[in-house]
Amino acid sequence: MWPDPRVVSLVNDAFLPIQLHVKDHAADFKRFGERYGATWTPATLVLDPDGTERHRIEGFVPADEFLAQLSLGLGHLAFQAKEYEKAETRFRDVVRTSPSTEAAPEAQYWAGVARYKSSDDASALAETAREIDRNYADTIWAKKASVWKH
Repeated sequence: MWPDPRVVSLVNDAFLPIQLHVKDHAADFKRFGERYGATWTPATLVLDPDGTERHRIEGFVPADEFLAQLSLGLGHLAFQAKEYEKAETRFRDVVRTSPSTEAAPEAQYWAGVARYKSSDDASALAETAREIDRNYADTIWAKKASVWKH
């Protein structure tokens, strides 16, 4: 399904993949598309065990970005399960291994939120805002974190 063996490995290790082709599985594609509002392909949805969407990747993205986005999705799954330390680790791994991807600034942001949630230490947010300013100043995530500087 994916030509990059790194993607195959991550998907097989961390996900239960389901592929619905728009033509080959038209009825299922329509049903899932309506349920999740998937209007474009490819659409990769990271769902929790209850079927709640936690992360979405729409359209084609190169393998490095796709890997980072999948890992970001794993962080969101852990965060929503209130596994904040695990979530922080997953988010920080995205920043460490894929710093130049679109996923990295978001991961940096959520790593700080996860650290705050696990420690109740507001300095984690201020530190995160400084890290985002240093590494991703021109992103929406820097703007979102800017309130934490004060």
